[in-house]
Amino acid sequence: MANDLDFTGRTALVTGAASGIGAACARWLDAHGVKRLVLVDMDDAGLSLLELGCEVEQIIGSVGDADLWERIAPTLVGLDHAVVNAGIGGSGALGEHDLDTWRRVMNVNLDGAFYSMRAAIAAMKASGGGSIVFTSSITGIKPVPGIGAYGVAKAGVAHMARIAAADHANDQIRVNAIAPGGVDTAIWESSEDFRNSVAAHGRDATLKGMAATTPRGSFATPDEIAGNIGYLLSDAAANITGHVLVSDGGYSL
Repeated sequence: MANDLDFTGRTALVTGAASGIGAACARWLDAHGVKRLVLVDMDDAGLSLLELGCEVEQIIGSVGDADLWERIAPTLVGLDHAVVNAGIGGSGALGEHDLDTWRRVMNVNLDGAFYSMRAAIAAMKASGGGSIVFTSSITGIKPVPGIGAYGVAKAGVAHMARIAAADHANDQIRVNAIAPGGVDTAIWESSEDFRNSVAAHGRDATLKGMAATTPRGSFATPDEIAGNIGYLLSDAAANITGHVLVSDGGYSL
């Protein structure tokens, strides 16, 4: 019986690969036989800490920099899969956002996702097809007070995946998104309230308190979300495209 989770001989792009969900995806793909990974992040040191057995091409820079993607294009020849994951945090009431904050979040989380997708699709069209998964967020589906530009950008990412799926089905390119709820990653560090709570109560207690509104009672690990993403990338999901998979421990119920 064929192993539909076998990525042997394939090439994958992962953005935001130095930590959190991106790093977990790189490890998952490596464990499932991927031949080559193109990893993009601003954190050179974080990328260097990944212990991977496959061939790795490290690209240092911001996904929101259009010129970066001109430089990356030659490394994507033969691309089979892409995880469009890079993002930064953001919080605050929308009516109180300053324009600089809005543009910074949108540049990385939405423009960067667009640049990444566009480069991946160009490479996949040239090689006969592939699969892409965007990292959206449950805050892009369920309105959450105080999430600000982040939630708006992630809603855009989810719909971008649906439109790209419709646009490129005839190119044999599947496009999906995942909408995680709370995940234990470093993105929380961008929140001053989170940092203050960690200082007062510790990280574990802070995350446990935040997860109290989730039926599961805990946040996901990056590895759990990477397993969901790996499935959507894989041949096991060959009939799935234009879908946004909610993986939130029941938070949106």
